[in-house]
Amino acid sequence: MLQGSTLSIQIIVTPSFNLAATMGFIDPFRAANYLEGQNLFGWSLVSEDGGVCRASNGAEISTLALRDTRNEPADFVIVSSSWTPELYGTAAIQSILHHRARQNVTLGCIDTGAFVLARAGLLQGRRTTVHYEHTDAFQEMFPDAQVTETICEFDGSRISCCGGVATTDFALHIIRNTHGAAIANAAARYVFHADLRDPNTPQNPPEAEPLGKTVPQAVRRAIAAMEAHLEEPLPIPAICAQVEISQRQLDRLFSRHLHKTPALYYRDIRLDRARGLVTQTNMSMAEIAVASGFASQVHFSRAYKSRFGLPPSRDRIDGRVPFEFRAWPMHRVV
Repeated sequence: MLQGSTLSIQIIVTPSFNLAATMGFIDPFRAANYLEGQNLFGWSLVSEDGGVCRASNGAEISTLALRDTRNEPADFVIVSSSWTPELYGTAAIQSILHHRARQNVTLGCIDTGAFVLARAGLLQGRRTTVHYEHTDAFQEMFPDAQVTETICEFDGSRISCCGGVATTDFALHIIRNTHGAAIANAAARYVFHADLRDPNTPQNPPEAEPLGKTVPQAVRRAIAAMEAHLEEPLPIPAICAQVEISQRQLDRLFSRHLHKTPALYYRDIRLDRARGLVTQTNMSMAEIAVASGFASQVHFSRAYKSRFGLPPSRDRIDGRVPFEFRAWPMHRVV
């Protein structure tokens, strides 16, 4: 427990960052200060050029310029990024992150901020988490980092959070680690966060996928087998053998609960993986086709357009545009 000093948190935001996740991270520190009657924590919002930074929901916040805060004291530097993180691993941001690493500052990230730290070479051999939508892309781009699908990761001087409401858990664990459980508990109560989750909590608990507890165990086990073999798909009979069920019965269960055949469901989750790679990486379409279990790029492109309504080459452009600026129709065709 640290006493007698204010811990400084510098939050670097990038254009189209997630405002709710960032504010959810800050608020427990505000509550801790209020409840203790002293400034246990201080924070600042920083962007590369300073001034107004627009969030993904269109709201705008005022930020300090990175160059003006380089020599300010900091105990934590947290990168909060969401859309198109590949655009923001700039020389200026990498420079400040390396500068802070040399000062033994704890470096962290929210949502897709891990892409920015990894591009700077600061996550090699470290555990980190990103929003589940970006996990596949992160694994492909940064194989030297150990990406997980937990809500938070604390790996020494590198900490991370998947985003969303999990940032409140993230902040509360920082408070607990620096000032003890009593203050963290009081802050959690004050912001009505009654269920502080363990950092290792999965982003998508198995019982919630795909339709909670209403889906039979055989279907969930079949889906798990599919998800474990996306690059080299298993034949449906092989999946049935693993699940110990007849193909006829599996077809019937998928039709009843998911309204798709096992083969179509399998194809769609492979295409969902492909879409992440198309919109979040610079991998070639041929590489993405192979990584998603398609032997032919032509077959891949046709299946992709059937599912999402546009070819992958076009989605690479449109899919990197923040959601509120996209043209419709988008996404999948029923």
